[in-house]
Amino acid sequence: FALCGAEASAATTWGMRAGSSADLSSGASTRTQESVNYKKYQTRSTTYETKDAGDLYYTKPQNRSALYKQYEGANSSSARVTKKTVRKTRSETVINKMKRKYYLAHPFFQPLQGKFGSITDLSYLSSEYDIKLPTVGSGLYADLGNGIQELSFNGLEGNWNRSELLIKEDFSYGITDRLALLVMAQYNSTDDEYKWAAGTGDKISNKGLNMYGAGVQWRFVDNDKWIATASAYYQHQKDISNNFLLDIKAGYKIAQSTIYGLARGWYLDFEGDYYGNGVVGKDLNSQDSAFMLAYGDGGSARFIEGGIGVFSVLNPDWTLNLEAVLGDYDWHTQANIKGAIGWQPNDWFALNLYAKTVFYSDVDGKKLDTLYWLDGVYEDSQLQKPLTYFKNIGMSELDNYSEYSIGVQAIFQF
Repeated sequence: FALCGAEASAATTWGMRAGSSADLSSGASTRTQESVNYKKYQTRSTTYETKDAGDLYYTKPQNRSALYKQYEGANSSSARVTKKTVRKTRSETVINKMKRKYYLAHPFFQPLQGKFGSITDLSYLSSEYDIKLPTVGSGLYADLGNGIQELSFNGLEGNWNRSELLIKEDFSYGITDRLALLVMAQYNSTDDEYKWAAGTGDKISNKGLNMYGAGVQWRFVDNDKWIATASAYYQHQKDISNNFLLDIKAGYKIAQSTIYGLARGWYLDFEGDYYGNGVVGKDLNSQDSAFMLAYGDGGSARFIEGGIGVFSVLNPDWTLNLEAVLGDYDWHTQANIKGAIGWQPNDWFALNLYAKTVFYSDVDGKKLDTLYWLDGVYEDSQLQKPLTYFKNIGMSELDNYSEYSIGVQAIFQF
């Protein structure tokens, strides 16, 4: 069984950041440098001739001896010295050197040929929902000191919440300007906690390198107006599942922005028969127990996402990215919005600060299979058949779902 597996929040956090490529040949990606060459004695410019009579005129000096000759033999006060001034235009050649800048926080970024790319992502995620357990009898029996009794949860209400710190590294290499290979790994520190209205609670923590994978990125369209990428990945989530992901993006370049659409699909092959959220621990009598809300069964699941976004260059060093995504994650549907501010002082380094939150979800009102196991529990009143596996004790109802995450990315190309 996959305890603490594909949690409700995982649907929006799974998957590598498909850092594709950015060849921003629109106006947003250029800086202008001017190099001026003054040809002072040339009367005709190789580029253009100014009509401004200011600084661009040059006065040629007279020959000193010739000037003095005008005074020789001057006997009368009427003798006059004539100064002749020759003015020629000074021309200038203006060379515009357009420098292309690759914005590393761009959703289409991938390293160029022979270069390496690195995206180190540090994020914090929080998600929660309320739970109401089944009111029906569990069908489980135990001797709790007062004789054999059926265990009943009697509609017990509570809350599940997750807090998670994630460190994810995507490392890529450009085989060509349009094709790159990528490997990734993710470390997470996760706390899942159930708090019950009766004042009890269950908590489980998990830390470690729990996901790794590899993939390929292909930028198959990139011109003055359009850019498009396709990416495919494999991921292994420790003790949970093997995941296969396909990501496609297409963008239209306009002025200093790229407007784009995206589509993603996952196939998840679970190691157990169920996936969901659960805890293991001790019951009130210090007996080993386990509890699980099952999001699905059958050993596999399919997720799909679609969304739109816009990436804009605010000035040569600052960028803005807004994105909205709607996803169907097997057992529920939700939509989230994400905003990111990027700072890139040079061509090889960028910082990207982002925040994401769910603004629509159909989790509220969902009913999920509730699985339970307790050492010393039996499936009949005669204590003849001990429980050796999880038993479905009924359907729990969820409410008040919420989720948000914040993070920062350090992005390099070298």
